[in-house]
Amino acid sequence: MTGRPSIPETADRRNALLGVTSDLIRRVAQHKLKLIESFAKDYDVVRLVYFEQFDDPENAITREKRLKKWKRDWKAALIERDNPDWNDLYPEIAGPP
Repeated sequence: MTGRPSIPETADRRNALLGVTSDLIRRVAQHKLKLIESFAKDYDVVRLVYFEQFDDPENAITREKRLKKWKRDWKAALIERDNPDWNDLYPEIAGPP
């Protein structure tokens, strides 16, 4: 099982969600389709803008907890290092529909 801390965010970039999952493609699809009652549904989280992959779920959870303590501008800098335009990364990892 792998873990992936990820940062999906809203279209207006006002709200970001930080979480960890063992199945990123499935989890992002659930958010996009608004299948789960959650922060993501309430705040219209629409894009996956950042993720990391870990082989050990415990390391993924530790990283998620650290990132949750970061200030918003630190998280933005992390996203912009690899994704300066805040593009949706979901199509890249999910492949064609």
